[in-house]
Amino acid sequence: MNTFAGQSVETARRALAVRLKTSCIESAELEARTLVGAALGLDLTGLVSSATRRLSPAEADRLDDFTRRRLAGEPVARILGKKEFWGVSFKLSKATLVPRPDTETVVEAALAALDRRGARSRAWRIADLGTGCGAILLALLTELPNSFGVGSDIDPAAIAMARENARRLRLTGAAFLACEMATALRGPFDIIVSNPPYIATRDLDALPPEVRLFDPRGALDGGCDGLDSYRAIAAVAAALLTPGGFLVVELGVGRVEPVADVIDAAGLAPLAPRPDLTGIPRALVAEKAV
Repeated sequence: MNTFAGQSVETARRALAVRLKTSCIESAELEARTLVGAALGLDLTGLVSSATRRLSPAEADRLDDFTRRRLAGEPVARILGKKEFWGVSFKLSKATLVPRPDTETVVEAALAALDRRGARSRAWRIADLGTGCGAILLALLTELPNSFGVGSDIDPAAIAMARENARRLRLTGAAFLACEMATALRGPFDIIVSNPPYIATRDLDALPPEVRLFDPRGALDGGCDGLDSYRAIAAVAAALLTPGGFLVVELGVGRVEPVADVIDAAGLAPLAPRPDLTGIPRALVAEKAV
């Protein structure tokens, strides 16, 4: 039986929050508002103004489906098929990671690096390796309006989603190629960015269920030591970058030194890592000599 049938909007929201809290979901109140709003097509103002309205049978069924999926561990972003990143809403698919706030540190570091070389109005050339839904590249292009960027991903389904996001955002300076990292790219680029797979294979089973069960394994698995993708990127980065160009990669926790060693051995000069909002070093910048 659908527990939301015949309930008012506010009663359904409260009931869902209780169910989420009982399942030890920390942000139960926020998620309840989000899921009820999505099921009913209402924003926060609409939820308030419609508090006493009864759910239609279709709305109750939709909210029941969302609830079942969330209680089974599926992230809210997967249920809704979208996630906000850098103030922009990105559509997702099973082929793409859910972009996370930590990854915004890569965008911040890339912009800071380019600011050292010139104005944001310049026509910068950007490459995003392992682009997924296109979040990093498209976020950069919102800040660099005259620039051109190309995103690569080994999964054609991820490339299709990135292209759709670029169309939705009307970012005509973005192109996407299905290939492994940089194998089909031709430089030069002013900056290369990447959030590569960096979880050691042996550690995948210990990831939180929301990640382990719902994010694509290929976007997580960094090989036996978690450094395979960094090695692949470092092997080609210097040849693809302009003199004075930058490489910016996301880091896993405690991975500054191993990644810096890989990049340094490839002829790039690692700079001080940029921390995320919790103080964890999250983005490593490396520079090609002029």
